[in-house]
Amino acid sequence: MTTISNQQKKRFRAIGHHLRPAVTIGSKGLTDSVLSEVDRALHDHELIKIKLKMGDRDSNKSTLQQLIGSLSVSVIQTIGNTALLYMPAEKPDPKLSNILRSDTSL
Repeated sequence: MTTISNQQKKRFRAIGHHLRPAVTIGSKGLTDSVLSEVDRALHDHELIKIKLKMGDRDSNKSTLQQLIGSLSVSVIQTIGNTALLYMPAEKPDPKLSNILRSDTSL
C-alpha cells in the first residue's frame, strides 16, 4: 500500500466526487468474480468508487478490510455505503485513468 499525502487525498476526493460506482458488492459479499472485477477496474482507472450493499455497517467494514488485504489498495474516503479506492498503475493509460483524465480537463 502506498503512502498518500493529505493534498493527494483531497485531490482524489475531488476527482472521485464526479465518479459513478464501478463495482457494487452485494449480499453475496466479496466473491472471486467481484474481486477480479475490482482489480481490473483499479488497473484500468487507478481511482474508482465502489458501492457496498452488504446490509449493515459492520459487514461493509469487514468486506472493505478483506478487499484492502486482498488487493493492497488505499481507501481514500468512505461515505455511507460508498468507498473511494486508489491503486496506482504501473503504466497508466491516459484514456482510462481517472487521475490522468482529470488533469487534462483542468
